[in-house]
Amino acid sequence: MKLALISVTDKTGIVEFAKDIEKNGFQIISTGGTFKLLKEHNVNVLSVESITGFQEILDGRVKTLNPIIHGGILYKRNDESHKEIINKLGIQSIDLVCVNLYEFENAVYKDLDENKIIEEIDIGGPTMIRAAAKNFKDVLIVTDKNDYDIVIEKLKNKKDNPEFRKYLAGKAFSLIAKYDQAISNYFNPENKVLELEYIKDLSYGENPHQKASLFKKNNNNGLMDFNQLNGKDMSYNNYNDVFAAMEILNDFKDETFFAVAIKHGTICCAATGKSSLDAYLKSYKNDSVSIFGGIVAFNCKLTKETAEELTKIFLEIIVAPEYDDDALKLLKNKKNLRVLKYNNLNYTENNSFKDLDGYILKQSRDLDLVKDLKVVTKAVPNSNELEDMIFGMKIVKNIKSNGIVIVKNKEVLAVCGGQTARVFGIQDALLNYKGKDFTGAILASDAFFPFKDSVEMARKAGITAIVQPGGSKNDQDSIDYCNENSLPMVLTGIRHFKH
Repeated sequence: MKLALISVTDKTGIVEFAKDIEKNGFQIISTGGTFKLLKEHNVNVLSVESITGFQEILDGRVKTLNPIIHGGILYKRNDESHKEIINKLGIQSIDLVCVNLYEFENAVYKDLDENKIIEEIDIGGPTMIRAAAKNFKDVLIVTDKNDYDIVIEKLKNKKDNPEFRKYLAGKAFSLIAKYDQAISNYFNPENKVLELEYIKDLSYGENPHQKASLFKKNNNNGLMDFNQLNGKDMSYNNYNDVFAAMEILNDFKDETFFAVAIKHGTICCAATGKSSLDAYLKSYKNDSVSIFGGIVAFNCKLTKETAEELTKIFLEIIVAPEYDDDALKLLKNKKNLRVLKYNNLNYTENNSFKDLDGYILKQSRDLDLVKDLKVVTKAVPNSNELEDMIFGMKIVKNIKSNGIVIVKNKEVLAVCGGQTARVFGIQDALLNYKGKDFTGAILASDAFFPFKDSVEMARKAGITAIVQPGGSKNDQDSIDYCNENSLPMVLTGIRHFKH
């Protein structure tokens, strides 16, 4: 009788799989918790030690590391010298291996004690998987519970052909590579191996003539851990825009009600409010043009009243942590509208990476908003202006440099980023929102003002306070101009370039 070795940490579906394996002519052998579970469910299972004649030792660290096991897996069935040795030693053939691994990544994620994490480094499991996968022509290696049904179907219909076996072996080696990378990354946190797990192909890239796919790095979810509740499949640009929104929400997670609209990865309007509806309406009124066809993201539960307003215009995506039942029902009336519920507002990856066609740039994330708020003018900002300055810096750090944001009462009145000169950014912010009253507003900049012309333009537009990082050789020119015109200026001591 053929032997099937089953030893799994994730026991989902394993009892049913084992019973189906039995029906297909296999005698099952197993270890530890898997052996106990199968026995309890009336599976005719033998312990590994009854086959090897050697008991588990070292608190279960050594169970299957035995020539009887690995000889039964690794010998070539069509090699006469191999068969002679196997027969001489009385080793039985093991023709199916079903193994998944200790939950090392989960232990790291839970931040367990290091000794407990190390105990989750599987030794016997990877060894059996590699052995079976290496000998895939003779041994079926099953490592994914989602394959249980198809393996049974192939066995029943005698279609477990070399192509299928090689497919399973490929999945097995991918599992081992991923597992070893996770361990390596734990021991070498500053020099992580970048693991990219393929998720799916996308309809196209930034433009229709470009191909695109989605991958997941190092098994992290982070800000992109969301569930899609409605709408069409997400596109390349959709994912990019949602990430831009989630980065901003991360900066505003301490606000009670906050809404932001994104278009082409750029903030077009944002505001805090007394409710999700209030925050949205304040955002919308400040740029009802750019928001069309964009996405709107919230840091708070979405109400029916907010959903009613959102459905009045064309939007690609709505993002929120929660939805009232009535709100969700309303949004689902628009079958193409993508409705996302996110699960996390914290980064799980402390670094960001950028592809340079064969080279990868790595940097720590820009998580620090200010280094030291320092009033450098005779005029001192009032409490409202200081609050708007913090609000403005959170917005401007999330737009492309040279970034300029004009804010009043925690509402974005004007925004401009990606300019080649800072003065162009201010010119365009004022020009694009021409006719808007900037009296009493503050201006936030992502980097210093090398010349006083930017500050002069801001004052003439009615702006009454300025916040910027400082650090230019010519800082004093801008400070002097502010003193001459009774404008408060605050330096943050930290630059927020974003390219």
